[in-house]
Amino acid sequence: MKVGDRVFISPDLTLQKDWLPGIVIQMENNPFVGIVISAETEDHNVFFGRDDMFKPIEEEVCLP
Repeated sequence: MKVGDRVFISPDLTLQKDWLPGIVIQMENNPFVGIVISAETEDHNVFFGRDDMFKPIEEEVCLP
């Protein structure tokens, strides 16, 4: 993952029922917990946590 990628954010972070879509806005290599990702949702809420709390959104490829 990298800044600008679309991701799903875990319900463990959002306290919602389902995974929410968002965009990675920052990545940090924390020496204590590893990679920490910050992602922003469409309603401008920002969630951050370990990289295992985020799943990349697979883009659908349309072929002619």
